[in-house]
Amino acid sequence: MSDASVLNDDLQGPAVRAPVPAPLQTVPSSAAVLLSRIAFGLLAIVALLALVIGLALWQKVNGMQEQLARQSADALAQSLEARTLARQAQEVVRDTAARLALTETRVGEVALQRAQLEELMQSLSRSRDENLVVDIESAVRLALQQAQVTGNVQPLLAALKAGDLRIARAAQPRLAPLQRAMQHDADRLRSSASADNGEALQKLDELMRGIDELPPLNAVATRGDGLNSWQPEPIPADAPWWQRFLLMVQAEARSLLRVGRIERPEAVLLTPDQTFFLRENLKLKLLNARLALLSRQIDTARNELANVSASINRYFDPASRRVQAAATLLQQLQAQMKTSEPPRIDETLAALATAAAGR
Repeated sequence: MSDASVLNDDLQGPAVRAPVPAPLQTVPSSAAVLLSRIAFGLLAIVALLALVIGLALWQKVNGMQEQLARQSADALAQSLEARTLARQAQEVVRDTAARLALTETRVGEVALQRAQLEELMQSLSRSRDENLVVDIESAVRLALQQAQVTGNVQPLLAALKAGDLRIARAAQPRLAPLQRAMQHDADRLRSSASADNGEALQKLDELMRGIDELPPLNAVATRGDGLNSWQPEPIPADAPWWQRFLLMVQAEARSLLRVGRIERPEAVLLTPDQTFFLRENLKLKLLNARLALLSRQIDTARNELANVSASINRYFDPASRRVQAAATLLQQLQAQMKTSEPPRIDETLAALATAAAGR
């Protein structure tokens, strides 16, 4: 039975209500009390939960407020610090701008001084280079004249080498073409001075070694086996006495008398001492030809070789193989020693003219 029916029954009155037994009337009141207690308990629980939630929300809001307060305080402090830093930055910027202006002024002054210093250095360098070029040109031309007069290229090579060393010490890129030209001319002079001399020097040494073995024209002729052609033939042992006597007389006559044609009496009349000095004189002439060849005096060497060739043909036996070999060597040397043109260093002279003109 619900509460509404109970209220309706109460309003109808005692006349209309039917009589109810006493035990049945106690049951609804106890149920209502139980329900009311449950409802009160639920309300109490709900109120407790609401209180707990409210306390939690209040603590959370309080924490948020404290955090906001701290953040606002930190933001205020940071803003104050930022203002201070901004003020300092402005002061630094002003100071930096002033220093930059001063630095630019000093840089301008340094640039002007550097330009003036570079101009001065270039002027000094040009003057030094011009003096160096003049000195090298005078030394090279003097050595060239000496080489053309004497035929010896060694002073010219020394002058070119000295100029190359001076340019290398100067370390000027403007003089690099002159240095290369001097090196090319020096290499060409060395190759031309030593290309034809090696074989000629060997042949001269061979001639000097073979002078002592050349047979003179007045020497006793020998056969190919080394026997004297004027030596008498051996006497046979089984020959009769008169034949042996005739052979002995013939041998004595041959040893005492020789008949022959003398075309050059000065060669036949040479004594052994004169033959010795003749050989030594020929060696000296060959040595002079060697020195003339080394000093590039070709004409002198050719004259000495011509004198040696004439002496060999006059005083030594032309039928000897050694004399013929020596004459062949002399002809080869005379043909090999051609008169060469004077030394030239056109590339170096052109480079000197270019460097002196300042191009």
